[in-house]
Amino acid sequence: MSEARARLLGTATRLFYAEGLHAVGIERIVAEAKVTRATLYRHFPGKDELVVAYLQAVDQAVRDRAAEALGSGEPAADVLRTIARSIAEDIQSPGFRGCAFLNAVAEYPDPEHPVHQAVLAHRQWFLTTITDLLAQTGETPPEPAGRHFVMLRDGAMAAGCLSDPAVIRETFLDGVEGILRFRAASGQ
Repeated sequence: MSEARARLLGTATRLFYAEGLHAVGIERIVAEAKVTRATLYRHFPGKDELVVAYLQAVDQAVRDRAAEALGSGEPAADVLRTIARSIAEDIQSPGFRGCAFLNAVAEYPDPEHPVHQAVLAHRQWFLTTITDLLAQTGETPPEPAGRHFVMLRDGAMAAGCLSDPAVIRETFLDGVEGILRFRAASGQ
């Protein structure tokens, strides 16, 4: 990745997450990244492509953290706990403003829009990853438990910027433990 592209994406990531996708204009990104408009358009044909690249970068960061947990050799339940703790840590991080994907889909509600599609792709990957791990923890169908985990995560990510993140973190982790206890009890 060129230095200019990295600066553009880094600047866009910081501004888009902190202020919103529609609230941040191209002129501001260009100015803060210290590049020309032509440089921006050489790397990204338009703002939508920059937004998609931002979401893909966030997606890759989440995938990398999941891959690290998956590669640990730990049992599936412990991998799920590691993923849950990672989410919980995000909720308590300085500047936390909710889920980048949920925030993006709120601004791009058209299911055919490339930004919305990038969100759906991430969510499908995440649900599949969680469901596959849950399949290893019990004999009951893992799909409802996977959806439950994702809904807990969504709720925690939304609530984490609205109230005490420590309480949200604890509640989320307790909910994940509840899913795992149910899976263990029903699968043995």
